[in-house]
Amino acid sequence: MKEVTYWSRKEVAAWLTKTGMQEYSEIFQHLNGQDLLRLTAEDFKKPPLSRVSSDNGRQLLERVETLKIKVHIEEHKNGHANGHLSIGSGVPDHENNKKNGMPNGYRKEMIQIPMPELERSQTYPMEWGKTLLAFIYALFCFIVTSVMITLVHERVPLKEVQPPLPDSFFDYFNRVEWAFSISEINGIILVALWLIQWLFLKYKSIISRRFFCIVGTLYLYRCITMYVTTLPVPGMHFNCSPKLFGDWEAQLRRIMKMMAGGGLSITGSHTLCGDYLYSGHTVILTLTYMFIKEYSSRRLWWYHWICWILSVVGIFCILLAHDHYTVDVVVAYYITTRLFWWYHTMANQQVLKEASHTNHLSRVWWYKPFQYFEKNIQGIVPRTYQWPFPWPLIHLGQVKYRRLANDT
Repeated sequence: MKEVTYWSRKEVAAWLTKTGMQEYSEIFQHLNGQDLLRLTAEDFKKPPLSRVSSDNGRQLLERVETLKIKVHIEEHKNGHANGHLSIGSGVPDHENNKKNGMPNGYRKEMIQIPMPELERSQTYPMEWGKTLLAFIYALFCFIVTSVMITLVHERVPLKEVQPPLPDSFFDYFNRVEWAFSISEINGIILVALWLIQWLFLKYKSIISRRFFCIVGTLYLYRCITMYVTTLPVPGMHFNCSPKLFGDWEAQLRRIMKMMAGGGLSITGSHTLCGDYLYSGHTVILTLTYMFIKEYSSRRLWWYHWICWILSVVGIFCILLAHDHYTVDVVVAYYITTRLFWWYHTMANQQVLKEASHTNHLSRVWWYKPFQYFEKNIQGIVPRTYQWPFPWPLIHLGQVKYRRLANDT
């Protein structure tokens, strides 16, 4: 192997590709072998490297350290120090003296130190069976939520009997009738963008498993909160469907209608009242944005801003339509963000995947399922993309399809 210090820029790029670190190819296009060996952790704390690495360059620096060890061994192959065994022969060996350049009749035999081959890249098992299980869990929670909404609807007091509760936001902003439709349209756009992005993800099985686990748990929590505390309608504009008073056949039809329409008002599938605490629309608007940003390149800052604006405007329109109390939106945002951050912090830190008396996060009720889903995932899942279709991508001029790698 050619000594690393003499590598050209092309050889550095080839080494990055071989080791599965293509995300650095563009930013290191002017680096030679000597520059590569000079990289330190401090370099990854400043732009532009701080925007290219999701792990502060840890994996790349580990590979560079391995290269340094190989360079060190190459420098000492001629018998000057380290890694050689001196054997006294008792009789001067002039031939060996000439051959090895050693005085006093000693000869040196090189000890071969086996260097373990560095893994081409860290493996992330897909485990589609676990993903299917997570999908079934999310689907179950969605069905339970639909059933719970029909039950809570029967308990909501009539608006003539129990008027809406006072809300500070409603005091400052008059109701805008079309605002809730804007909120749902924004939610549909964010979900569509996330699905398209998910389609191009290399590790889509792992990431979709995380999405199903989090969204399922959020809707399960929502079932509890809406049932234990039934709030009156937020505004007098609500026209709730009539109560069924135990007609289970009619309630079943309502459940099927709601599920078929995705629980959206613009599809005409959601005419029930009572599912206020907390807001399911806020959950989807917040969660889809967080997944879009977490698993897309940091260089797509404009894309993140567009999604953020869609999310914020959608949440604001929920309140502007007076279709949810402010507390419904605040609680939904708080629970969604915390659950997302907790789950991903635990997933990215190997030590948090092991239960211990010092790991207080292991006390959450969903810790065992979390361990089951994440135990084989070592480290941070890269933001790596690949062409998902069986036919090759057409190259247009100088435009090439390449993997967008993990960026921070």
